[in-house]
Amino acid sequence: MTLDLRLAPMAAVTNAPFRLVARECGAGPLTSEEIDARALVAGNARTLELTRVLPGEQPVAMQLLGADPDVLAEAARRLEAAGADAIDLNMGCPVAKVVAKGQGAALMRDPLAAALILRTLRKAIGVPLTVKIRGGWDDRTVNAVEIARIAEREGVAALTVHPRTRSQQFAGVAPWEIVAAVVDAVRVPVVGNGDVRSAADAAAMMRATGCAAVMIGRGALGAPWIFRGAHVPRDERARIIRRHCALIETHLAPRLAIVQTKKHLAWYCHGLAGAASAREALFRAPTAAAAQDVFWGLW
Repeated sequence: MTLDLRLAPMAAVTNAPFRLVARECGAGPLTSEEIDARALVAGNARTLELTRVLPGEQPVAMQLLGADPDVLAEAARRLEAAGADAIDLNMGCPVAKVVAKGQGAALMRDPLAAALILRTLRKAIGVPLTVKIRGGWDDRTVNAVEIARIAEREGVAALTVHPRTRSQQFAGVAPWEIVAAVVDAVRVPVVGNGDVRSAADAAAMMRATGCAAVMIGRGALGAPWIFRGAHVPRDERARIIRRHCALIETHLAPRLAIVQTKKHLAWYCHGLAGAASAREALFRAPTAAAAQDVFWGLW
């Protein structure tokens, strides 16, 4: 069995430097962090920065967040014109401020509205349209299969399924049987997501569900070498970490680079002796360079 491992979109995490590191470690097709469609159409500078793609990343799908079909369509057209290889609709984000606007996982509650959005997006663009969904909104509305069938009818090229409901957030065990049910219900490729922290987990998910590929989110934090699908020696992990820090420094604005360096180094601390105290020192560091000094002192 060939493993197709992909990096999951994560807000404020899967920026261009992290995506490129994941690609260099063997990740398959990439997806941007969520991009607010209305802010993009309004020309918000921070939002526009999220659309940046570095040489070597492609193919990259741009993931849109929104609830207005016309605004989403205009945002999708702009992203396609800018070079997006695909457009992905976010129907899985569980964050309260997102679902309060009827976006993300809230779209799972209204299949008719979701169908209209997907139809409008499909007509607006020439590149593939994909969608990322959850198992449902809550335990009373586990409707991933219904939404998947609607998405297929509206011309979606592939689906990613995180099987927990919105109400579950990330708690408990991901019910992979929901991924399997979606695989059985549609003919388009299904990408599984949830509780995958190793290549062995990914292989187990593919065997259990029949999914075509596996998307890894939290399991890749502090371990982008997970996409190698094999053991990575300590010196090679160190090289990858240095490469990631260099990409952050080169391609992100200084203030954001400091935040991202500290955040990722804190994840890279996982499993190291003295990690808890090191993380405290990391976040107190006045510069990205000082944070790296703290980390390499621990390493």
